[in-house]
Amino acid sequence: MDEFRYISYAQEVIFAPGALARLREAVEQRGWQRVMLCTSHAMRTGGWVSKLKSILGEKLVAIFDHIQPHVQDVQVHETLTLAEENHVDAIIGIGGGSPIGMAKAVGFQLRLPIIAIPTTYAGSEMTPVYGITHTDENGPRKVTVSDPKIVPSLVMYDPELTLDLPATLTASTGINAMAHCIEALYSKTRNPLSSAAAVVGVRHIHNALFNCFQDGKNMEARTGMLLGSHLAGFSLASVAMGLHHGICHVLGGTANVPHGIANSIILPHAIRFNAGATASQLIPAAEVMEISLNGPNPKGVIEAMVEQIYKLIGSMDLPQRLRDAGVAESDLSHLAQIAFQNRTVQNNPKPITDVSQIEQLLAEAW
Repeated sequence: MDEFRYISYAQEVIFAPGALARLREAVEQRGWQRVMLCTSHAMRTGGWVSKLKSILGEKLVAIFDHIQPHVQDVQVHETLTLAEENHVDAIIGIGGGSPIGMAKAVGFQLRLPIIAIPTTYAGSEMTPVYGITHTDENGPRKVTVSDPKIVPSLVMYDPELTLDLPATLTASTGINAMAHCIEALYSKTRNPLSSAAAVVGVRHIHNALFNCFQDGKNMEARTGMLLGSHLAGFSLASVAMGLHHGICHVLGGTANVPHGIANSIILPHAIRFNAGATASQLIPAAEVMEISLNGPNPKGVIEAMVEQIYKLIGSMDLPQRLRDAGVAESDLSHLAQIAFQNRTVQNNPKPITDVSQIEQLLAEAW
């Protein structure tokens, strides 16, 4: 890391229990008059849409509350039309990665400011990237867009919003956050800030995730986990992703595997695949995960890390094989071909020179 380069962003982050109550004040400070909400049906049934209506009052002029996973292109067009018809001047995304991804896609295309309020640990609120799943005669595919202007200008973290997060979503999006930290640590474009945030993020996730899974109402654990996911998203925001996230995007956009589940299945295999090239970068993460560093060599320490993560994933009842997530063995070759062409995969610290490397990884994960 003798040389590095990264982009930082004009962004305000508010982290506090009860932070949602400050939303109207934040909107008024920025002079926004006509705000649109992007969210999911689950957020409406959970009462959060009504809560936002009461907080924002007349400033909330449009709601799109049935966003599907993976940010579908058809829904992007619907949301863009609704925003234009209502002459909105800011977009709010509240929920998991898909509602926030939708807000980012619409805000970026209409050049509107974006407010992100995460209720999971997916991390989309911090990154300058969104993905849209396109459907045509060639089948579904996920296309990602990256630009500094995509980053939300305001992010509000309220641990109280995560208390009702189901155990499976807690587990899968928590592993997603862990994956953000891991990829940030060994990214080809890592920098001192991204690495420092990633190590502290791993520590918080390691300490809090299983406790959140066991007891969703544990406010201390929820706060620690949300802080960990913020640091995870921050660490990934200024670096290039690699093989792990590239494959997960393909699994989501083409095979319809939920992003958190894809992360849970692929993460141990991606760490093991990259171990020869990345062990030294991952040693600080192993240390905060309380893995003994007295092993025979760094690669052995990373294998211990893989085993610990794999055990954690299993203890939270998440799928650990692609077959358990509905992926057919006959589809692996096609998925590998798509992943091989993915520019994110080509940013991997260990070079991907042949599609057979990805086919083997997917076969091991299947």
